[in-house]
Amino acid sequence: MKKQYEVLKWASLFLEKYNRESRVAEILLQHHLQATRSEFYMNMQEAIPEAITKKYQADIENHAITGIPVQHLMGYEVFYGRAFSVNKHVLIPRPETEELVQQVIKVAKNSKVKQPVIADIGAGSGIIAITLAQELPNAKVYATDISEDALKTAKKNAEQLQADVTFLRGDFLGPLINKHIETDIIVSNPPYIASSEKAAMSDTVINFDPELALFAEEEGLAAYKKIITQSTKITKPESALAFEIGYLQGESVSELIKRAYPETAVQIIQDINQKDRIVFAKLK
Repeated sequence: MKKQYEVLKWASLFLEKYNRESRVAEILLQHHLQATRSEFYMNMQEAIPEAITKKYQADIENHAITGIPVQHLMGYEVFYGRAFSVNKHVLIPRPETEELVQQVIKVAKNSKVKQPVIADIGAGSGIIAITLAQELPNAKVYATDISEDALKTAKKNAEQLQADVTFLRGDFLGPLINKHIETDIIVSNPPYIASSEKAAMSDTVINFDPELALFAEEEGLAAYKKIITQSTKITKPESALAFEIGYLQGESVSELIKRAYPETAVQIIQDINQKDRIVFAKLK
């Protein structure tokens, strides 16, 4: 049996050979050992059972050669302190989206509305809707997605995390409009990448993330246009819109909101890396 540090060193070198991030070696090994972060670093001199080493090495080789995301190999990703199941049908949660969720939580808590109706549009794995339902127990949370497979994943996550979310299948706000559900907050991390950018993206994204959740027509603005247009049919007075955006889309998305709601002030909020990441509007 090899010691933990030896197995880790082999994996790091193997990943570097294929131009993959070496930190994946630690993430995967910690997962295979089912160890806490402190246990992982304390046990570097401990021997690893051969069966675990073989499974780990197979995963490292698979990731290095094919680009399959480490989250797909583990079956989950942590978002806002909770583990969410992920697969090929949904986007892998990103840290930047936590900042979008924080913005919505802040707005909801500062609102005069005691039981806000919140709609997450294009829910994917359900990370936004489920987190909001957990963090805002007084809210009524809806989530829509056009993908039946994505909704299955989201429902599974809601069940595992015991979150009270109503899931509806359909195109953007369509299911809410059909049911005459009025909203206090609409939040969305929609597809916003222009098709022209596809060639520059990594194989880990292109080959394993669902295209439906990545790309949008009209230079990545098509989803925003549709959501904003549809929103005029179901937003309550003084309700809010909160979007995650590509870092160059702030002005374009702001302009779309101003066209639909001329009296509204729109904020462009930067993420932790000082890049434009959220567009927020309190509607008038």
